[in-house]
Amino acid sequence: MSQGVTIQMDEVSFQLKEKHDFSWLQKLGTVCHVFDQQDSGNISFGVMRNGRKQFIKYAGAKTIHFEGEPKQAVVRLKQAVPLYLTLAHEHLITLDDHFELENGYAVVFDWQEGECLHPHWSYPPPEKYEHPHSPFYRFKQLPVQKRLNALSSIFTFHELVEEKEYIAIDFYDGSILYDFTKDETTICDIDYYELGPVHNEMGRMFGSNRFMAPEEFERGDLIDQRTNVFRLGATAFCLLGGELDRSIHKWEASSALWKVACKAVSENKDERYSTVQAFTESWNQAREESL
Repeated sequence: MSQGVTIQMDEVSFQLKEKHDFSWLQKLGTVCHVFDQQDSGNISFGVMRNGRKQFIKYAGAKTIHFEGEPKQAVVRLKQAVPLYLTLAHEHLITLDDHFELENGYAVVFDWQEGECLHPHWSYPPPEKYEHPHSPFYRFKQLPVQKRLNALSSIFTFHELVEEKEYIAIDFYDGSILYDFTKDETTICDIDYYELGPVHNEMGRMFGSNRFMAPEEFERGDLIDQRTNVFRLGATAFCLLGGELDRSIHKWEASSALWKVACKAVSENKDERYSTVQAFTESWNQAREESL
């Protein structure tokens, strides 16, 4: 595939399928980071102005890995804005502003320090799991208690998601930032979350196979809070176990927590916890008993 055009802005360069006007971006500050390898149709930037750093997500340009039309990405990004307002939380990135541009749409967030736990553009598997500089590899070397604390941040946010009656569609380890200096966990991408319950009208829905429940592959199936429960159980297996190998031999925490995670990822929805709250209550109890 042709690499298209290379655009230079301040301290960064990036590739697009064709030229695009980013003059508006320089009015927001000095561009010091770019994230141009996503397949969502968005391109994102880190911008510094007067000592303040912000993260700008933009749709409208023809990004290298997006197979759709830019206008589709624009519609999706616009639809995502209310999610960050409704689900505002200490463990979610903070939305500052959003605005229409002649050829696209921009959403501005506070900059959040941290490294993405699924940096497929710089550490594609197997390097993600093996390279000593990979954020995911480094995260898996942390003590279990620190990883349990990270999961607690993720679970707490999704208790709010459940309270607001949303479904965590397309949540996976690429949605997680971890600050190794402060041991803080932040969720950075909820663009595909939906008010639930919803019916699967796609067949295979958006997301990573490693985190998806069986009903997300079957057209007509109901996607509800038990789907959220599955997602959180899968997250636990990602951060504490062998990901899709959910055997206790790959599990690094207590057997009590393993049993809770196993129930959460039951193939049969009726065998899972009925709510995120029920799951987190069982999880927290098992964690306390393991101390």
